[in-house]
Amino acid sequence: MNKDYQNAVKYIEAIPKFTEKHPLWHVRKFIDYLGGPCRDKKVIHVAGTNGKGSVCAYIQAIIEAEGNRTGLFTSPHLVKLNERIRIQNQDISDPEFVHLFERVKAVAEAMEREQMGHPSYFEFLFGMALCAFEQARVEYVILETGLGGRLDATNIVPLPLVTVITAIGLDHTDILGDTIEEIAAEKAGIIKPGVPVVCDGNNPAAARVIRERCAGLGCVCREIAKNAYEIKKNTTKDIAFSFSSAYYEDIAWNLRSGGRYQPMNAVLAITAMEVIAKGQAFAANPVVWAKALREVRRPGRMEEVLPGVILDGGHNLEAIRAVTETILQLAVPGRQCIILYTAVADKKYDETAGYLAEHIKADLYVTATLMDRRGVSGETLGEVLRSRTGSNVAVRETVKEAFQFALKQKEPDGVLYCLGSLYLVGEIKELLKRRNKGIVEF
Repeated sequence: MNKDYQNAVKYIEAIPKFTEKHPLWHVRKFIDYLGGPCRDKKVIHVAGTNGKGSVCAYIQAIIEAEGNRTGLFTSPHLVKLNERIRIQNQDISDPEFVHLFERVKAVAEAMEREQMGHPSYFEFLFGMALCAFEQARVEYVILETGLGGRLDATNIVPLPLVTVITAIGLDHTDILGDTIEEIAAEKAGIIKPGVPVVCDGNNPAAARVIRERCAGLGCVCREIAKNAYEIKKNTTKDIAFSFSSAYYEDIAWNLRSGGRYQPMNAVLAITAMEVIAKGQAFAANPVVWAKALREVRRPGRMEEVLPGVILDGGHNLEAIRAVTETILQLAVPGRQCIILYTAVADKKYDETAGYLAEHIKADLYVTATLMDRRGVSGETLGEVLRSRTGSNVAVRETVKEAFQFALKQKEPDGVLYCLGSLYLVGEIKELLKRRNKGIVEF
């Protein structure tokens, strides 16, 4: 790996140690110092608790299938920071990353000299993304919010083409609020006057907050509920669904993910694209869109990385419930089920681990401690699981040891689910990468 790239990553990862999040006026000033990149771009803004990344990926795929150039800013990353900045469905290269880093670092240092304060970790990467999209001359920019919405750095965008709000659940309650209504209000803070809104309407409390915000700002609001589609087929590799709408009745929609939560994300993306098509005066082409969605791969979302080995990074209770629904739906009597589970301390791991244990009678649970400093010890997770299930529970010190152990226990037709954290997904992907290079054996 290039030394300049390594130094750039090291610098960015050290940012949280010396600066914090800033108010939006500071972010605007930061972007102004960068020359105001992407002021003329067509923006799609996406917030929510779960599903944001998938909705963004589906929207990007459809826009590109219509022949347009896109830029996508998303978070978090699984293995490399480059994953957060994608142009035409490709991560930016290491040399591009270094070039953007140097440009943004120079501005950040100038702001420090003027005693304005260094941009935060997320703000720094956001600035890099906007510069990348400007240089690539993309037409559409898809922005995923970070932690919230109202105070998120991406919320400096004045008038997006459409605002999308995905499923809302109780996550980051120490920052966003203790109730669904409070969290929904933070997410709904990205709604702009007169800009159409597409949202997940399955949670009545969240939907009510979004609806009221839209009414106050004169926005058309399209709420999507689960009765908007019907799942036709579900395997570990893919899922097929249809719309209730007569307009789509002859279209076969297929996704390369076994997650039963993904059709909702796809429908949100499709509906957002209908809004965009109407506003941009181009014809919606469901056949082209369906083909584009079939090609999308979502890493770490019910992703099969080896035969019968599936990764999902869902880490809050709502996400674990959705994953559990999928696992139970795909269960075959007599087929072995193993679950490798990890968690970070700032999540309600006792609730998520307990929910899994009470609903999925796995043949074996395996726990481990993540490399991240916030990782909950495997022993602690093992104790939670043992107190809530009659299944066998094995504890290993590291993810590598746990993954190797679980693979050895897995029968040829058994299924190993690796759940609980995107950090776990990242560690396993790195292990697989090292194995493919002959560095690690298992």
